[in-house]
Amino acid sequence: MKVTIVDYNSGNISSVINSFKEVAENKVSIEVTSELNKIKSSDKVVLPGQGSFKSCVNALKNINGLVDSLNEFAIKNKKPLLGICVGLQMFADIGYEETETKGLGWISGKVSKIDNKNGKYKLPHIGWNQINIVKDSKIFKEVENNSHMYFVHSYEFVPNDKNVISATTEYSTKVVCSVEKENIFGTQFHPEKSDKIGLKIIKNFIDI
Repeated sequence: MKVTIVDYNSGNISSVINSFKEVAENKVSIEVTSELNKIKSSDKVVLPGQGSFKSCVNALKNINGLVDSLNEFAIKNKKPLLGICVGLQMFADIGYEETETKGLGWISGKVSKIDNKNGKYKLPHIGWNQINIVKDSKIFKEVENNSHMYFVHSYEFVPNDKNVISATTEYSTKVVCSVEKENIFGTQFHPEKSDKIGLKIIKNFIDI
């Protein structure tokens, strides 16, 4: 089985690569590339993302044919895809970080700034926070509710259809921190920085 981590120059993804390699068994090859043919021929794809919504969307678009290849992989062929942090946020129709920017439009919704209650809550939201698992998601198999995950973000994904939400976290309000829609999975937290439980989530995705 081939798992491809998309490298589209969106910041340092070495911890994502290392954690996937750590849990991958012999039969699983982990490839890091932005080559379209390799992405199309993968069994699973991981879309990481660091930095702003706008910079990540622009970086995707800067690689000719990459957005089309991801659409073909996830929407047309319905193969499993995992978005991490801004990788999840880009599933949205639109994001409001820096300027109004169109997303991939895979899960209808928007990405807006976390309400920090007039400065009562620090932004970015950095550190460990408990997650509340609200639906039976494949990536949370054998993961206990209220597990702690590692977060770094100032913006949140607000999906129109609340049924796609698989976990939330409390930070000023209920912040969506995980989604599942058919073959598309996303985490706002960083599983690759969330110790053994994070590795379990990565393993669950590989095992789907």
